[in-house]
Amino acid sequence: MTEAARSCDCFVSLPPGSQDDHVIFGKNADRPRDEVQEVIHFPASSHPPGSTVECTYIQIPQVEQTHAVILSKPAWMWGAEMGANDQGVCIGNEAIWTKEPVAPGEALLGMDLVRLGLERGGSAWAALTTITELLEEHGQGGQCKEDPVPFSYHNTFLLVDRTEAWVLETAGRLWAAQKITEGVKNISNQLTIGTQVSAEHPELRSVARAQGWWDAEGEFNFSQVFTPEKPPVRMELAKQRYRGGTELLQRHAGAVTAAVMMSILRDKPSGICMDSGGFCTTGSMVSILPRDTTLPCIHFLTGTPDPSRSVFKPFVFSDRYTPVPRVISPQYGPDDPVRKQPRFQSQVDRRHDLYKAHQVALSTMETGSGEEIHHILRELESQCLSEISALLSGDIAGEELGDLFFDCVDTEIKLYQ
Repeated sequence: MTEAARSCDCFVSLPPGSQDDHVIFGKNADRPRDEVQEVIHFPASSHPPGSTVECTYIQIPQVEQTHAVILSKPAWMWGAEMGANDQGVCIGNEAIWTKEPVAPGEALLGMDLVRLGLERGGSAWAALTTITELLEEHGQGGQCKEDPVPFSYHNTFLLVDRTEAWVLETAGRLWAAQKITEGVKNISNQLTIGTQVSAEHPELRSVARAQGWWDAEGEFNFSQVFTPEKPPVRMELAKQRYRGGTELLQRHAGAVTAAVMMSILRDKPSGICMDSGGFCTTGSMVSILPRDTTLPCIHFLTGTPDPSRSVFKPFVFSDRYTPVPRVISPQYGPDDPVRKQPRFQSQVDRRHDLYKAHQVALSTMETGSGEEIHHILRELESQCLSEISALLSGDIAGEELGDLFFDCVDTEIKLYQ
């Protein structure tokens, strides 16, 4: 039996790829199937000089000011699979393996770098600079799933703002980046940057030459130089997903909307939406970033597995944001298995209220009542997308949006019950 391709998928559409004058971001997080993703908001904060921040495994110096963020994150870790900040920046990451070996020991996870980039970066480029500086100082590494069986990797990132996108691909502390200013782009556990390198680590080429990976003759092709001669099976299998994602994006080029991006994330024939095997799609996100800075950015998150059986709920940054505790997982403090040494020797229940209600609903989806609830929720999602579109087009007046996410989560749970 052929093993299913296990990988995340990130997408972006910039005008003229988008139907409107919007940048559209999307990501599916494909993780161990029983892992819970929580959706959590952290407000902008000031921090005393000399303070530190405790990431998943290591402590690093804190900056004096951090942006407000909304994160979709595995509940056991500090970092996030994807998220956005109040400056109109979105970031998602992917696992990658290169000729540069994954260093042993604990450092910053790729998911920690996603969160740090969002908290500290006021633009996609500023977030990229933040991540590469932290890579240089602290490195990347550590256990990437809630299990004692070793599983570590390097990372690629898609960083997006209202005007441009950057693909950042790393190999240990080394990196290359490509700037995207128009059209569509996706990443999926592959090195995709060839000769179109817009920025790079100052020692990238000298290291490649010293290792015998590049002879310094001809044009430097990052993906050819750094892709392993014998890539891990999951990288090889992910190629079909990368090609499938590219085809779906190109099929809609010039007409990409948030609804189109959601349909791509829900696509099962391509493997982009995973619902079988040891890994599955555990959380999804779509964002609308209008080029017009007077308009709000709208972020849609599921907070539940399998976007084909979940609902995207809108979030807008607001000074009057209503907290949503029912999508936040229980906290275990120093007794958490991730905090104890040796790590991950036991399991705890990290399910939040929405996750529990969704699990029950999934078990009844094949029945008439379950399908009826799902149909109602998708109708509400469609109605919400129409109203958001009208708001961004100026056809209806904007109202206080800080309680949108709370209301949608509350409605979803009530319908499940």
